[in-house]
Amino acid sequence: MPPFVLILLTFVALGAVGLAFVPGVVGGGRTNKRIKALTVGERTQGRKNRVDPTKARNERRKSLQDILDAQSEQNKKNKKVSLKKRLAHAGMRITVGGFWRNSMIFGAMVFLLTWMLGVPLLFATIFGAAGTYVVPMWYVKQRTRKYQTKFLDEFPNAVESIVRGVKAGMPLNESMKVVASESKEPVKTEFTRIIEQQAVGKNVAEAVPILFERLPIAEVNFFVVVITVQQQSGGNLSEALGNLATVLRNRKKMKAKVKAVSSEAKASAGIIGSLPFVVSILISLVSPTYMVPLFSTPTGNMFLGIAAIMMSFGVFVMHKMIQFDY
Repeated sequence: MPPFVLILLTFVALGAVGLAFVPGVVGGGRTNKRIKALTVGERTQGRKNRVDPTKARNERRKSLQDILDAQSEQNKKNKKVSLKKRLAHAGMRITVGGFWRNSMIFGAMVFLLTWMLGVPLLFATIFGAAGTYVVPMWYVKQRTRKYQTKFLDEFPNAVESIVRGVKAGMPLNESMKVVASESKEPVKTEFTRIIEQQAVGKNVAEAVPILFERLPIAEVNFFVVVITVQQQSGGNLSEALGNLATVLRNRKKMKAKVKAVSSEAKASAGIIGSLPFVVSILISLVSPTYMVPLFSTPTGNMFLGIAAIMMSFGVFVMHKMIQFDY
């Protein structure tokens, strides 16, 4: 082989090796541009796929505010409730017609009893009217308060049972089924209604508000808001419900504390309110004819009516003074 051919091949081999190990020598600018373009594209795509935490937080706040506004509107509508809803709030299964029938029977019995005892016809009629409307409504109110108190005693345990089920990997509706089958009354009945709503095709967010319709209290409202927000915006449901269970137990402790502190005032109000009736009964036992003019003369009837009005006003004021918002 001639020497110049050997030299030429040597230079070609060295150039090829240089291009292989040092790509920037020839065409390096184009290669760098391609690498830069690919890097910028990947960064841009990453920014598009990455969720902005501030934007997500603002969206969740807006969703929560919309839910709270809707609950507020529902609360305003619930202020004027029908008798059917009042009976449902009290956990009573009687119909509206049956309730009015029983109320009229009770009012008629009160009227006949007072009239047969010698009470004037006017006062007997007033007592009968009170027995027809006032006493039954008072009974429904007391039943409602008792029903709600009994529900709240068991409600934190039900929420904690749902938390344990969710942490164990169970779906939310399955955890509610466990509560509906194993909890005490009235929690068992109310959660059974939620399961029945889901059975007819409603999802959890649509079925849970029925609980607040039957029990319009703050604790149930908290539960409905937590479930609704989680279903719409996502989040850690077990943590949210665990915090809710803690809040419910703290509210229960606060109610017990307020009840203990206000017991003295309530006892004083009860004694003052019952004192006129006790004194009247004792005077009638000692001297049966002493208070007869109050019932047998027009002047006595007038003063008796004034006393009843003033007594009712005093009882109303004392009742408002010993009521506390938790």
